[in-house]
Amino acid sequence: MNVPALPDLQASVQDRAAFQGLADYLAVGSAFLAFVQQTKPTRIVSPSQAAYVFFQYGPAHGHRITRPLNTDLFIESPVEFKSAFERFAVFLSELKRRGAAAATRRANRQYLASGEINKVVYTVQQAVGSIGDSFDGPNQSRKRIGQLFENLVKLIIQEIGLTCEPRTINLPIPGYPGYQMSYELDLVFSRDKAILTAETIFIHPAEVVGSVKTTSKDRIDKVFLDKHLLAKLLGRYVPVVAIFLHDVQRAQRGSSIFGINSTFKSNHFLGYTVALNRLDGVYYVDPRPEMLVNERLREQIRDFQQFLIRDLWVLTENRT
Repeated sequence: MNVPALPDLQASVQDRAAFQGLADYLAVGSAFLAFVQQTKPTRIVSPSQAAYVFFQYGPAHGHRITRPLNTDLFIESPVEFKSAFERFAVFLSELKRRGAAAATRRANRQYLASGEINKVVYTVQQAVGSIGDSFDGPNQSRKRIGQLFENLVKLIIQEIGLTCEPRTINLPIPGYPGYQMSYELDLVFSRDKAILTAETIFIHPAEVVGSVKTTSKDRIDKVFLDKHLLAKLLGRYVPVVAIFLHDVQRAQRGSSIFGINSTFKSNHFLGYTVALNRLDGVYYVDPRPEMLVNERLREQIRDFQQFLIRDLWVLTENRT
Protein backbone atom coordinates (compact mmCIF):
# COMPACT_ATOMS: atom_id res chain seq x y z
CA MET A 1 0.00 0.00 0.00
CA ASN A 2 1.07 3.59 -0.55
CA VAL A 3 2.19 5.05 2.77
CA PRO A 4 0.36 8.34 3.47
CA ALA A 5 2.07 11.42 4.83
CA LEU A 6 1.08 12.67 8.26
CA PRO A 7 -0.99 15.58 6.83
CA ASP A 8 -3.02 12.99 4.88
CA LEU A 9 -3.66 11.06 8.10
CA GLN A 10 -4.68 14.29 9.82
CA ALA A 11 -7.13 15.05 7.03
CA SER A 12 -8.64 11.56 7.30
CA VAL A 13 -9.35 12.05 11.01
CA GLN A 14 -10.91 15.47 10.38
CA ASP A 15 -13.11 14.23 7.52
CA ARG A 16 -16.67 14.50 8.83
CA ALA A 17 -18.00 12.36 5.99
CA ALA A 18 -15.74 9.43 6.87
CA PHE A 19 -16.08 6.68 9.48
CA GLN A 20 -19.48 5.51 8.30
CA GLY A 21 -18.47 1.88 8.74
CA LEU A 22 -15.89 -0.30 10.48
CA ALA A 23 -13.94 -0.55 7.22
CA ASP A 24 -13.04 3.13 7.60
CA TYR A 25 -11.45 2.39 10.98
CA LEU A 26 -9.51 -0.50 9.45
CA ALA A 27 -8.26 1.84 6.74
CA VAL A 28 -7.05 4.61 9.07
CA GLY A 29 -5.54 2.14 11.54
CA SER A 30 -3.65 0.34 8.78
CA ALA A 31 -2.49 3.64 7.28
CA PHE A 32 -1.13 4.90 10.61
CA LEU A 33 0.73 1.66 11.33
CA ALA A 34 2.20 1.70 7.82
CA PHE A 35 3.27 5.31 8.36
CA VAL A 36 5.02 4.38 11.61
CA GLN A 37 6.70 1.37 10.01
CA GLN A 38 7.89 3.43 7.04
CA THR A 39 8.94 6.71 8.71
CA LYS A 40 10.12 5.23 12.01
CA PRO A 41 9.30 8.04 14.45
CA THR A 42 11.29 7.85 17.67
CA ARG A 43 9.89 5.06 19.85
CA ILE A 44 10.23 5.85 23.55
CA VAL A 45 9.64 3.29 26.30
CA SER A 46 8.19 4.73 29.50
CA PRO A 47 10.73 4.41 32.33
CA SER A 48 7.94 4.06 34.90
CA GLN A 49 5.89 1.37 33.12
CA ALA A 50 7.79 -0.50 30.42
CA ALA A 51 4.61 -1.83 28.78
CA TYR A 52 3.82 1.71 27.58
CA VAL A 53 5.57 3.44 24.69
CA PHE A 54 5.33 6.80 22.93
CA PHE A 55 6.07 7.82 19.37
CA GLN A 56 7.73 11.19 18.78
CA TYR A 57 7.16 12.82 15.41
CA GLY A 58 9.95 14.57 13.52
CA PRO A 59 10.84 18.28 13.31
CA ALA A 60 8.25 18.94 10.59
CA HIS A 61 5.62 18.28 13.24
CA GLY A 62 7.28 20.01 16.17
CA HIS A 63 8.64 16.79 17.72
CA ARG A 64 5.16 16.22 19.15
CA ILE A 65 4.62 13.13 21.24
CA THR A 66 1.74 10.67 21.08
CA ARG A 67 -0.30 9.48 24.00
CA PRO A 68 1.07 6.45 25.90
CA LEU A 69 0.37 3.19 24.06
CA ASN A 70 0.05 -0.11 25.88
CA THR A 71 2.14 -2.60 23.90
CA ASP A 72 0.25 -5.49 25.49
CA LEU A 73 -2.75 -4.30 23.45
CA PHE A 74 -1.39 -2.10 20.66
CA ILE A 75 -0.66 -4.12 17.50
CA GLU A 76 2.30 -2.42 15.80
CA SER A 77 2.59 -4.59 12.70
CA PRO A 78 0.26 -3.51 9.84
CA VAL A 79 0.09 -7.10 8.59
CA GLU A 80 -0.81 -8.52 12.01
CA PHE A 81 -3.35 -5.76 12.55
CA LYS A 82 -5.10 -6.46 9.25
CA SER A 83 -5.34 -10.17 10.06
CA ALA A 84 -6.60 -9.45 13.57
CA PHE A 85 -9.22 -7.04 12.25
CA GLU A 86 -10.45 -9.63 9.76
CA ARG A 87 -10.83 -12.21 12.55
CA PHE A 88 -12.69 -9.59 14.59
CA ALA A 89 -15.09 -8.93 11.71
CA VAL A 90 -15.75 -12.67 11.33
CA PHE A 91 -16.50 -13.01 15.04
CA LEU A 92 -18.86 -10.01 14.95
CA SER A 93 -20.81 -11.70 12.17
CA GLU A 94 -21.05 -14.83 14.32
CA LEU A 95 -22.29 -12.77 17.27
CA LYS A 96 -24.96 -11.37 14.99
CA ARG A 97 -26.09 -14.88 14.04
CA ARG A 98 -25.80 -16.60 17.42
CA GLY A 99 -25.80 -13.87 20.07
CA ALA A 100 -24.15 -14.76 23.37
CA ALA A 101 -24.07 -18.43 22.35
CA ALA A 102 -21.20 -17.58 19.97
CA ALA A 103 -18.90 -17.20 22.98
CA THR A 104 -19.61 -20.71 24.22
CA ARG A 105 -18.70 -22.46 20.99
CA ARG A 106 -15.56 -24.57 21.17
CA ALA A 107 -14.32 -23.10 17.88
CA ASN A 108 -14.19 -19.61 19.44
CA ARG A 109 -12.57 -20.46 22.78
CA GLN A 110 -9.00 -19.95 21.61
CA TYR A 111 -9.89 -16.69 19.89
CA LEU A 112 -11.57 -15.28 22.99
CA ALA A 113 -8.74 -16.48 25.24
CA SER A 114 -6.33 -14.38 23.14
CA GLY A 115 -8.11 -11.15 24.11
CA GLU A 116 -7.82 -10.03 20.52
CA ILE A 117 -11.12 -8.14 20.59
CA ASN A 118 -9.65 -5.64 23.06
CA LYS A 119 -6.44 -5.46 21.04
CA VAL A 120 -8.21 -4.58 17.79
CA VAL A 121 -10.45 -1.93 19.36
CA TYR A 122 -7.50 -0.46 21.28
CA THR A 123 -5.22 -0.36 18.24
CA VAL A 124 -7.83 1.29 16.04
CA GLN A 125 -8.72 3.99 18.55
CA GLN A 126 -5.17 4.69 19.67
CA ALA A 127 -4.07 5.01 16.05
CA VAL A 128 -6.77 7.66 15.63
CA GLY A 129 -5.71 9.31 18.89
CA SER A 130 -2.03 9.30 17.95
CA ILE A 131 -2.83 11.04 14.68
CA GLY A 132 -4.77 13.61 16.70
CA ASP A 133 -1.71 14.15 18.90
CA SER A 134 0.21 15.40 15.86
CA PHE A 135 -1.92 18.52 15.39
CA ASP A 136 -0.50 21.95 16.24
CA GLY A 137 -2.99 22.33 19.06
CA PRO A 138 -3.94 18.93 20.51
CA ASN A 139 -7.03 20.50 22.09
CA GLN A 140 -8.47 21.05 18.62
CA SER A 141 -8.56 17.29 18.03
CA ARG A 142 -9.50 16.05 21.51
CA LYS A 143 -13.25 16.35 20.99
CA ARG A 144 -13.01 14.72 17.56
CA ILE A 145 -11.05 11.77 18.97
CA GLY A 146 -13.74 11.25 21.60
CA GLN A 147 -16.47 11.42 18.98
CA LEU A 148 -14.72 8.79 16.90
CA PHE A 149 -14.52 6.42 19.88
CA GLU A 150 -18.26 6.85 20.52
CA ASN A 151 -18.86 6.18 16.84
CA LEU A 152 -16.62 3.09 16.86
CA VAL A 153 -18.55 1.54 19.76
CA LYS A 154 -21.84 2.42 18.04
CA LEU A 155 -20.76 0.72 14.80
CA ILE A 156 -19.61 -2.40 16.65
CA ILE A 157 -22.96 -2.71 18.43
CA GLN A 158 -24.83 -2.14 15.17
CA GLU A 159 -22.62 -4.71 13.43
CA ILE A 160 -23.89 -7.46 15.73
CA GLY A 161 -27.48 -6.64 14.89
CA LEU A 162 -28.61 -4.32 17.67
CA THR A 163 -30.27 -0.95 17.29
CA CYS A 164 -27.86 1.71 18.56
CA GLU A 165 -27.87 5.49 18.11
CA PRO A 166 -27.09 8.66 20.07
CA ARG A 167 -30.15 10.50 21.35
CA THR A 168 -31.01 13.90 22.80
CA ILE A 169 -34.00 14.02 25.11
CA ASN A 170 -35.72 16.88 26.96
CA LEU A 171 -37.03 15.61 30.26
CA PRO A 172 -39.83 17.50 32.04
CA ILE A 173 -38.98 18.47 35.62
CA PRO A 174 -41.68 17.21 37.98
CA GLY A 175 -43.42 20.02 39.84
CA TYR A 176 -42.14 22.70 37.45
CA PRO A 177 -44.54 22.85 34.47
CA GLY A 178 -42.89 24.11 31.29
CA TYR A 179 -39.36 23.45 32.53
CA GLN A 180 -37.20 20.75 30.93
CA MET A 181 -33.74 19.32 31.37
CA SER A 182 -31.88 18.52 28.15
CA TYR A 183 -29.85 15.31 28.02
CA GLU A 184 -27.44 14.27 25.29
CA LEU A 185 -27.04 10.51 25.53
CA ASP A 186 -23.95 9.06 23.83
CA LEU A 187 -25.71 5.81 22.90
CA VAL A 188 -29.08 4.18 23.41
CA PHE A 189 -29.22 0.53 22.32
CA SER A 190 -31.65 -2.39 22.35
CA ARG A 191 -31.84 -5.98 21.08
CA ASP A 192 -34.97 -5.41 19.01
CA LYS A 193 -35.90 -1.99 17.74
CA ALA A 194 -37.89 -0.47 20.59
CA ILE A 195 -40.95 1.48 19.51
CA LEU A 196 -41.31 4.65 21.53
CA THR A 197 -44.89 5.40 22.48
CA ALA A 198 -46.55 8.22 24.38
CA GLU A 199 -45.79 6.31 27.59
CA THR A 200 -42.13 5.73 26.69
CA ILE A 201 -41.38 8.81 24.60
CA PHE A 202 -37.87 9.29 26.01
CA ILE A 203 -36.34 5.86 26.70
CA HIS A 204 -38.12 2.54 26.18
CA PRO A 205 -37.92 0.02 29.06
CA ALA A 206 -36.09 -2.37 26.71
CA GLU A 207 -33.37 0.19 25.92
CA VAL A 208 -29.99 0.62 27.62
CA VAL A 209 -28.16 3.94 27.92
CA GLY A 210 -24.43 3.87 27.23
CA SER A 211 -21.91 6.55 28.19
CA VAL A 212 -18.82 6.18 25.99
CA LYS A 213 -15.63 8.15 26.77
CA THR A 214 -11.96 7.64 26.04
CA THR A 215 -11.18 8.11 29.75
CA SER A 216 -13.10 8.47 33.01
CA LYS A 217 -11.01 11.48 34.05
CA ASP A 218 -13.37 14.31 35.13
CA ARG A 219 -16.30 12.33 33.71
CA ILE A 220 -17.06 9.41 36.01
CA ASP A 221 -19.19 11.50 38.38
CA LYS A 222 -21.45 12.59 35.53
CA VAL A 223 -22.17 8.99 34.52
CA PHE A 224 -23.37 8.13 38.04
CA LEU A 225 -25.36 11.37 38.25
CA ASP A 226 -26.97 10.77 34.86
CA LYS A 227 -28.23 7.35 35.95
CA HIS A 228 -29.58 8.80 39.19
CA LEU A 229 -31.35 11.72 37.50
CA LEU A 230 -32.76 9.67 34.63
CA ALA A 231 -34.37 7.29 37.10
CA LYS A 232 -35.60 10.19 39.24
CA LEU A 233 -37.08 12.22 36.39
CA LEU A 234 -38.57 9.26 34.53
CA GLY A 235 -39.81 7.63 37.70
CA ARG A 236 -38.41 4.18 36.90
CA TYR A 237 -35.26 2.11 36.62
CA VAL A 238 -33.06 3.02 33.64
CA PRO A 239 -30.07 0.75 32.88
CA VAL A 240 -26.88 2.74 32.31
CA VAL A 241 -23.43 1.42 31.40
CA ALA A 242 -20.11 3.19 30.95
CA ILE A 243 -17.51 2.23 28.35
CA PHE A 244 -14.00 3.67 28.57
CA LEU A 245 -10.92 3.14 26.44
CA HIS A 246 -8.34 3.55 29.20
CA ASP A 247 -7.36 5.58 32.25
CA VAL A 248 -3.72 6.52 31.73
CA GLN A 249 -1.95 9.74 30.84
CA ARG A 250 1.60 10.94 30.35
CA ALA A 251 3.21 12.38 33.46
CA GLN A 252 6.57 13.87 34.42
CA ARG A 253 8.59 11.67 36.74
CA GLY A 254 11.76 13.39 37.86
CA SER A 255 13.58 14.57 34.77
CA SER A 256 11.55 12.32 32.46
CA ILE A 257 8.35 13.49 30.76
CA PHE A 258 7.50 9.92 29.76
CA GLY A 259 6.09 8.62 33.02
CA ILE A 260 2.62 7.10 33.30
CA ASN A 261 -0.13 8.14 35.69
CA SER A 262 -3.49 6.52 36.30
CA THR A 263 -6.45 8.89 35.98
CA PHE A 264 -8.87 6.46 37.63
CA LYS A 265 -10.13 7.59 41.04
CA SER A 266 -11.11 4.39 42.81
CA ASN A 267 -12.35 6.08 45.99
CA HIS A 268 -14.59 8.44 44.01
CA PHE A 269 -15.92 5.50 42.01
CA LEU A 270 -16.81 3.54 45.13
CA GLY A 271 -18.19 6.65 46.83
CA TYR A 272 -20.56 7.38 43.96
CA THR A 273 -21.63 3.73 43.99
CA VAL A 274 -22.69 4.05 47.63
CA ALA A 275 -24.05 7.62 47.61
CA LEU A 276 -25.89 7.54 44.28
CA ASN A 277 -26.30 4.14 42.65
CA ARG A 278 -24.40 1.26 41.12
CA LEU A 279 -23.98 1.41 37.37
CA ASP A 280 -25.24 -1.56 35.37
CA GLY A 281 -21.78 -2.18 33.96
CA VAL A 282 -18.41 -0.44 33.59
CA TYR A 283 -16.12 -1.62 30.81
CA TYR A 284 -12.55 -0.80 29.82
CA VAL A 285 -10.64 -1.75 26.70
CA ASP A 286 -7.44 -1.20 28.71
CA PRO A 287 -8.36 -1.76 32.38
CA ARG A 288 -5.93 -0.62 35.04
CA PRO A 289 -4.24 -3.39 37.09
CA GLU A 290 -6.05 -2.31 40.28
CA MET A 291 -9.39 -2.99 38.61
CA LEU A 292 -8.41 -6.64 38.17
CA VAL A 293 -7.12 -7.26 41.71
CA ASN A 294 -9.32 -5.03 43.89
CA GLU A 295 -12.32 -7.18 44.84
CA ARG A 296 -14.74 -4.25 45.16
CA LEU A 297 -13.74 -2.84 41.78
CA ARG A 298 -13.69 -6.26 40.12
CA GLU A 299 -17.36 -6.72 41.05
CA GLN A 300 -18.31 -3.83 38.78
CA ILE A 301 -15.55 -3.29 36.21
CA ARG A 302 -14.86 -5.68 33.35
CA ASP A 303 -13.14 -5.49 30.00
CA PHE A 304 -14.81 -4.52 26.74
CA GLN A 305 -14.71 -8.08 25.42
CA GLN A 306 -16.89 -9.21 28.34
CA PHE A 307 -19.39 -6.50 27.46
CA LEU A 308 -19.53 -7.60 23.85
CA ILE A 309 -19.77 -11.36 24.26
CA ARG A 310 -21.97 -11.62 27.36
CA ASP A 311 -23.14 -8.58 29.33
CA LEU A 312 -24.61 -6.69 26.37
CA TRP A 313 -26.91 -9.64 25.65
CA VAL A 314 -27.99 -9.92 29.28
CA LEU A 315 -28.65 -6.17 29.50
CA THR A 316 -30.83 -6.18 26.39
CA GLU A 317 -33.02 -9.14 27.32
CA ASN A 318 -36.67 -8.24 26.90
CA ARG A 319 -37.76 -6.55 30.14
CA THR A 320 -41.19 -5.39 28.95
